Amino acid sequence: MSRQLDRLSLRGMRFDCIVGLFDFERNTPQPVELDVTLHFDTREAALHGKLVQTVDYSRLLGELRFILTASRFRLLESAAEALAAWILVPPSADAPRPAVEEVDVRLSKLVALSGAAVPTLEIHRCQGDFAMKTETKTFGFVDVVFETRECGVYRERISPKTVLPTHVHQHLDESELVLGSGFLLQGQPVAAGLAHTWPRGFPHRYENLTDIEQSFMCIDRPAFIHTDEVEVDVPVSQLTRPEAVRFF
Repeated sequence: MSRQLDRLSLRGMRFDCIVGLFDFERNTPQPVELDVTLHFDTREAALHGKLVQTVDYSRLLGELRFILTASRFRLLESAAEALAAWILVPPSADAPRPAVEEVDVRLSKLVALSGAAVPTLEIHRCQGDFAMKTETKTFGFVDVVFETRECGVYRERISPKTVLPTHVHQHLDESELVLGSGFLLQGQPVAAGLAHTWPRGFPHRYENLTDIEQSFMCIDRPAFIHTDEVEVDVPVSQLTRPEAVRFF
């Protein structure tokens, strides 16, 4: 008889984000409430007391907030599915944690019906529900976590001692959350937990100086267009950064 998995929950998370179909919903952030329950084995963490053997819920809170605030979903269903897919992504070398085997996501639009009712969606997903596609790049790998026509959620993994060359996008708006602690961004160190939004035509560049993969979460609006990523020849000394936002 298989052992029932342990459960870690984060409840009552509230964020202001774009989610909805109608014009006023596409232009004005509205409050949503999020609950998640992660199903995994916590025994190693209990025995050895190491954070890398469990889920860092401060980091998780920031990752979920980033997905909701950067993606501009049209449906609750899309938002909940993207959150579940991200939570079930296998851990990376630069951000170790145990593998989450199942997840429950509960997402509510608090003011959508002017207080007459609260639309709420609850989903349960397992690792086998997602067949994540991984694309091989010259700089490493891109995990395609979730895509709809309006946006895509990706994990970009930069190989050791490798550069993601300076490039721009002409048709995409892109937001990126640094997950690892070994990157140079625009030629300068950047801390894990910081996010930047790159307007169209804004050159940006990552370099991994470490001996392990370093990763960041990327959200594109609309979903990634392969022909839209154009390398540009800009000296590193001339690269600048938009204002960063800390998520964890």
